[in-house]
Amino acid sequence: MVAEILSVGTELLLGSIINTNAAFASLELAKIGVSVYSQSTVGDNRGRLTSALERAFDKNGNADVVITIGGLGPTLDDITKEVAAEFFGRGMKIHEESMQRIRDRFNGRPMPVNVERNALVPEDATIFLNDNGAAPGICIEKNGKMIIMLPGPPHEFEPMIKNQIIPFLRTKTDGIFFSRTLRILGVAESKAEFMLKDLIEAQTNPTIAPYAKVGEVHIRLTASAENETAANTLINPIAEEIYRRLGPSIYGEDETDLPEAVINLLKANNHTLAVAESCTGGLIASELVSVAGCSAVLREGFVTYSNEAKINRLGVSGEILKNHGAVSAETAAAMAEGAAKVSGASIGLSITGIAGPDGGTPEKPAGLVFIGIKINGQPTETAKFNALGNRNEIRARSAKQALDMLRLKLENNMQA
Repeated sequence: MVAEILSVGTELLLGSIINTNAAFASLELAKIGVSVYSQSTVGDNRGRLTSALERAFDKNGNADVVITIGGLGPTLDDITKEVAAEFFGRGMKIHEESMQRIRDRFNGRPMPVNVERNALVPEDATIFLNDNGAAPGICIEKNGKMIIMLPGPPHEFEPMIKNQIIPFLRTKTDGIFFSRTLRILGVAESKAEFMLKDLIEAQTNPTIAPYAKVGEVHIRLTASAENETAANTLINPIAEEIYRRLGPSIYGEDETDLPEAVINLLKANNHTLAVAESCTGGLIASELVSVAGCSAVLREGFVTYSNEAKINRLGVSGEILKNHGAVSAETAAAMAEGAAKVSGASIGLSITGIAGPDGGTPEKPAGLVFIGIKINGQPTETAKFNALGNRNEIRARSAKQALDMLRLKLENNMQA
């Protein structure tokens, strides 16, 4: 099945809103083997939207399904479903269940005059109820083609894609495409591709696709099969070979990101953690807090940006700062030890560095970072890291490096 994604909204063309929906839809569609051949954006203009539909559904066009995003609301510039209904020769009617949901949302309070436009849908359409908003999703099918119209707000769009549209499209295809993604840190995309070159060149089913992310690489394995079990049978031998070659560089799979992997390892090792940050300014703690259940292991976070804060909050010796500087292995070690001691956590993780663009010297350039780890009963370890990029890229890469250093340490402890 081939899809086109058509985003509707003048605010997208003006740059007022970043179009995250199209990227989300493409990722979810790829998981079931629906190929997105094109993405386009049109403003809230009837003529241009009609032209976009004519092009997408032209007899020489490739699209089996067009997914539109936005333009289903109650205002006069929300024109998607009216234009689509006219294009497919359908009248409009009120969808009673959606209308009742709207009444329930107002709970007896006066409703705006135009709110019922949310429940107005083309005749003979499949309706996807919206559990997070007023306007339902809509599908019109004709002559082997279909248009699926979805609301624009991401908190409405994303659940509808995952929970309703993807299962609906699965019923329209023979067999399935199933993907498994391996997440890698510490190996550049070019190196990872070189290490897997023979596998990539020999790929048939499953396919192997590397993707570069900020500070990491993802390898997606996708198999076509009758069902998920058969797809996994095809994927597993390739995945095992990639694990053999890349080993500990693979920190997780699919939706498991690095902070979640670290939280899981802390729980498995019965450890608690305190984080002391300088150059990352609380970014590591923020990443960990994004994981549900982190409170079971995360004791405390310190943002000790100044030397005074390092001394007063963590007990870093003034002599260490004087003799070695704030950006040094010695200071990183003292920060990790201080974080563990002050918080009572079994592990202290620290980071100090120069995020730039100012503050660097020939001896200590922007991007120089030191990481420290103190685990109860073990010597304090430090690592030196040189991050590339602008200020925020250096902060992001450094935070990942610190979390990955902790991950590897915890995995080694489990295997010891």
